[in-house]
Amino acid sequence: MGRTYIVEETVGQYLSNINLQGKAFVSGLLIGQCSSQKDYVILATRTPPKEEQSENLKHPKAKLDNLDEEWATEHAYQVSRMLPGGLLVLGVFIITTLELANDFQNALRRLMYAVEKSINRKRLWNFTEEEVSERVTLHICASTKKIFCRTYDMHDPKGSARPADWKYQSGLLSSWLSLECTVHINIHIPLSATSVSYTLEKNTKNGLTRWAKEIENGVYLINGQVKDEDCDLLEGQKKSSRGNTQATSHSFDVRVLTQLLLNSDHRSTATVQICSGSVNLKGTVKCRAYIHSSKPKVKDAVQAVKRDILNTVADRCEILFEDLLLNEIPEKKDSEKEFHILPYRVFVPLPGSTVMLCDYKFDDEPAEEIRDHFMEMLDHTIQIEDLKIAEEINTACMSSSMNSQASLDNTDDEQPKQPIKTTMLLKIQQNIGVIAAFTVAVLAAGISFHYFSD
Repeated sequence: MGRTYIVEETVGQYLSNINLQGKAFVSGLLIGQCSSQKDYVILATRTPPKEEQSENLKHPKAKLDNLDEEWATEHAYQVSRMLPGGLLVLGVFIITTLELANDFQNALRRLMYAVEKSINRKRLWNFTEEEVSERVTLHICASTKKIFCRTYDMHDPKGSARPADWKYQSGLLSSWLSLECTVHINIHIPLSATSVSYTLEKNTKNGLTRWAKEIENGVYLINGQVKDEDCDLLEGQKKSSRGNTQATSHSFDVRVLTQLLLNSDHRSTATVQICSGSVNLKGTVKCRAYIHSSKPKVKDAVQAVKRDILNTVADRCEILFEDLLLNEIPEKKDSEKEFHILPYRVFVPLPGSTVMLCDYKFDDEPAEEIRDHFMEMLDHTIQIEDLKIAEEINTACMSSSMNSQASLDNTDDEQPKQPIKTTMLLKIQQNIGVIAAFTVAVLAAGISFHYFSD
């Protein structure tokens, strides 16, 4: 037996309403959650067309050679940033004007593996051996309305396709439990002199990888209690007259306790390094995760929260580095520090659901840009008033003193009265023995870079 995909009815309506408009095909992503027994699909979004593709795809006999894998995989990567803990890109779909042929299935296969590779390339965590490794491809013939649903094992690139069941169900969007968590971040990443040839992004990624182990090994309190990981998440909850647990409106508060000391059977040694600088991440992040209410386990809920913590910190750093490369300004002297604000998180609810999707917004970005980004990436219209800012903005400051500390509270009288806009970004340069200086402080998670010469 193949896997079963339980699909929200509104997803079926969305797929049915996609108009090919003379194109040979339209492709996109399927979003939801995996479980051991079945998978849940709650959202579908088409890949936004490239402007230069509009003419090439209008011929009805165009082949799938025109399927731009690089464009589609980049879309998948951007969408993955907008998903809270527990939600994943489960697969890809394609709607065509032609009957199913081998070239369509082969193209879907290649696209699915490329999408999975793109999404996983910068994650701070790995899937466990027990997790479902199959991903789905859905082919819909626009003329006959036939659906062909198959899965591929991402661990077996040479494996064959397996048939899967695609079943629509109403009310799926309302069957989710939410978990909310606030995490205080204070990460120090020394930059050794031997790593000056690495990019700042790579050095930061290496430091975050070490921090990720602390998050993975932390203790997680759910509503103030430590629960056995194999227990039912809803254990002890009130039941309805039919005997079913009333879970649709449940929200759980999660707190993270990280270990300060190693166990007695572990030895700790100090390492002395010659460093060319350091990276400090400080601040508070708001995290959300969602799990389907059908027999949820504590370990699945905790895992979803862990991954959201790791994803949101890593994503914010990467978005900042992207802006640093796009907005170059003259570098500061070695003894100077410059503060910027990392993007903060914005949540948007899915209509009819407790599930929220997210995006990241710099302080100087208007809300209209976030609205347009949701439309472009997820092909769904949102209202600006529905945007929910998860974190408050703290102003950042510049300082020329190497000994001064980056502050999130702005209590230092010497700090400037005006916040520094995120457009004030520095060009990243690295020299032997010296790394060009800049410091980033956050509201939601801030980075400060301290640089000094030999």
